Amino acid sequence: MTDRVGMQTQPPRGQLHNAVTGALVRPAASVGIPSTRRTHGAFRILYVCTGSVCRSPMAERMTRRELGQRLGEGATGIDVQSAGTWGHEGAPMEANAAAVLAEYGADSSSFTGRELLDEHVIDADLVLTFTQDHRAQVISMGHAAGLRTFTLKEFTRLLAAIDPATLPAAGGAPGEIAERARALVRAAAALRGWLLAATPEADEVDDPYGAPIPVFRACGEEIFGAVDAVVTALTGVPALP
Repeated sequence: MTDRVGMQTQPPRGQLHNAVTGALVRPAASVGIPSTRRTHGAFRILYVCTGSVCRSPMAERMTRRELGQRLGEGATGIDVQSAGTWGHEGAPMEANAAAVLAEYGADSSSFTGRELLDEHVIDADLVLTFTQDHRAQVISMGHAAGLRTFTLKEFTRLLAAIDPATLPAAGGAPGEIAERARALVRAAAALRGWLLAATPEADEVDDPYGAPIPVFRACGEEIFGAVDAVVTALTGVPALP
């Protein structure tokens, strides 16, 4: 079975018990991630959109806030960055995006847009994009990015099929958090191609650039819902009440 960018996605034998019912994977098993990938240090998330001034910075700053709220000093185990395939290098965040972040209690200060570079993809343990085209562009850069690049909503959809009990236990130490996060990415990669979205568009978040604030609020709500699920799965710590 292949995905929309033509990558072979059949998981190794024994990874899935029942694909139809949303079976659970064994995340510790290899799914072909090259052995040269960094397997220690902080776990690095890279959000990728188009201009790097709306969707990806909102996701970046929401993720940082949620990690800080849930993990405190342990949040140093996960590094979060963003970039754009046509990134406005050095540009400030779009004003409506910053306003939405403030409504979520997230900090938008000191942000500058970045154009996506090879080094960003090489350094990332998990690349989360906002459209299938973004994902295809990241994968086309090479660097064995296919198995660690997902659209944000695709990744959250796959997370729902992974049994948390099969992951390394949640821990407060940065190294333990990074270990769990890497296992989660392997598990999600093993599921891709078996659990498909109803439509390709269901895995995408529309670009609000140039739209009025209500559109940004709707986009922010969509992004936050996905970020909440990602942070909960990566850390094993649910959102604060």
